[in-house]
Amino acid sequence: MKVKNLRLALKLICMPLLAILLSLLLNSCVEHLDVNKATVNSEGDTGAVFKSAIDLTGKKIGYCTPSLNAPYYQALLQSIKATTEKNGMIFLSADGQDDITKQIAAVEDLITKGVDALLLNPKDPDALVGITKVAKAAGIPVFIIDSSINPSADFVTTIQSNNLANGELAGEWLVKKMGKTPMNIALLSGNAGNPVGRARKQGLLQGITEEQLRTQGKIDLNVKTQAYTEWSYAGGLKAMEDILVAHPDINVVITESDVCVLGAIKAIAQAGKTDDILIVAGADGQKEAIKYIMETDFYGCTAMNSPVQIGKNAVKYAVEYMNGKRDFDKKSYTAPLLITKENAAKYYNPNALF
Repeated sequence: MKVKNLRLALKLICMPLLAILLSLLLNSCVEHLDVNKATVNSEGDTGAVFKSAIDLTGKKIGYCTPSLNAPYYQALLQSIKATTEKNGMIFLSADGQDDITKQIAAVEDLITKGVDALLLNPKDPDALVGITKVAKAAGIPVFIIDSSINPSADFVTTIQSNNLANGELAGEWLVKKMGKTPMNIALLSGNAGNPVGRARKQGLLQGITEEQLRTQGKIDLNVKTQAYTEWSYAGGLKAMEDILVAHPDINVVITESDVCVLGAIKAIAQAGKTDDILIVAGADGQKEAIKYIMETDFYGCTAMNSPVQIGKNAVKYAVEYMNGKRDFDKKSYTAPLLITKENAAKYYNPNALF
């Protein structure tokens, strides 16, 4: 009995030590990741360390999200939080709760708490202009991330994926895939007037027409309908149900975001049209979309809009500002990247938030 008890005691002592050693080893590996190459949307991402001439300890990074009701927003918040804390700073967050009035109040709260930099993902490009001026008056630099804001706002730079270039890549791929087969296109958009959605839509249409002109010497662009999904699964499902009734001859769906079409797939499947409709997304690289690309033929491609990379870049620029840099471009983009069946496995992470 004494031998058994001794073995049990040793086992209880060694197991935590082994876990600690494994954790240190994993953290060491993460430390050496190249921030510019770590574009996979990873739930376990632990941020990146940036060079700083000043002591960042105690500096406060405030982030206001328009909502947390989508995996993308959750992954973006986690990336900013992890990167902020990895650099020894304090992370403060606020949720706009999908309400513009609440988002304004949330930003006001962050300003009152005296953040050293404000990262803002505006729900509306015009409604948040005033609050950026309040931040500037308080000496707080504002960085717009993921979305866009009216140019009259006071902000340092906008950090987002290259929505236009990503859309062009997806549109070009579509024409190469379809060849001279006539396309009856349905366009699934986020919401009316959204500047990010508009850029993605413009990229998709430019990619289609430019590739048609290059390879066929003419433009045959037949967008039969556009529907708004409010960037949601439920919105995509309802929009697609209506489209299939009104336009049963649709054979291509192009979309401004994976989330706009992921719900629509259910309507397409229920109508028995997964073999008749090809889906092309101008963004986001959501894990569910990548899985469809890997496993089916009806989801052709999507483009990378990495919340992990955007979050890292946002904190990086805030640190650079604190260190005295002022010559920022008004728009800062992550590199455009198209995800197809050929490279989808490289970017698929089943454990990612997004």
